[in-house]
Amino acid sequence: MLTLLKRYWAVIRRPSVHFSLGFLTIGGFIGGILFWGAFNTAMELTNTEKFCTGCHEMRDNVFAELKSTIHYTNRSGVRAVCSNCHVPHDWTDKIARKMQASKEVWGKIFGTIDTPEKFEAKRLELAQHEWARFKANDSLECRNCHNYDSMDLTRQSLRAQNMHSTYLDSKEKTCIDCHKGIAHKLPHIPPGQGPSDSPGQKVPGSAGASVASVQ
Repeated sequence: MLTLLKRYWAVIRRPSVHFSLGFLTIGGFIGGILFWGAFNTAMELTNTEKFCTGCHEMRDNVFAELKSTIHYTNRSGVRAVCSNCHVPHDWTDKIARKMQASKEVWGKIFGTIDTPEKFEAKRLELAQHEWARFKANDSLECRNCHNYDSMDLTRQSLRAQNMHSTYLDSKEKTCIDCHKGIAHKLPHIPPGQGPSDSPGQKVPGSAGASVASVQ
C-alpha cells in the first residue's frame, strides 16, 4: 500500500514526466470544465427557495411573512424567491455575498435566532443590515426587476406617482428608502430611531406589525 501511495505521489508531483504535454493540456481543460460545472451547480443550489427555507429560522419567520405579500402571489404569477432580493445577480458581487453568508451559517450552528423570541430580538439589527446593503448598491436587486424608465406612472396611485417622479427620477432616493417593509413586516423601531431617509413610509409604533409603504 505504501509503495502504491508513493507511486501516485510521484505522478502527482511531476506529471510531466509520466504524461505528454498534450494529454495534460486536454486533461486540465476537461478537469476545469468539470470543476466549474460542479461549483456553479452548487452555487445555484444555494440560491433556491427550497434551500433558503430549509431551516426553520427562515421558514417559520420571514418566509411565512413573504407568503402574504404581492412578491409571492400576484395576478401575473411572477414570484420573487429569496435570492432575487438577497443575492446580487452579478457574479463577483454574488461570490462576495456568499462569503458574507458564512456568518449566517455560524449563527445557525450556535442558535443565534433559533426561536421566535430570539428572532424578534434580532429583527431590527438584521433588517438594518439589509437596508444598509440595499442603500449602498442603489437597490440593485430591486432594479433587476423594476426599471424606472419602464414604469407607467399613469397607472400608479397619485401618491406613488408623486414619490417616484420626485425621488427616483432625480436619484435623490433609492427604492429601499420607501419600501423597507415591502416583503417582510417592519420591526419595532424605538421612538426617535426611525429612518430619516424614508419620506414615503410610516414607521410602526410599539404594536410593530403594520406596514405603510409606497405601493
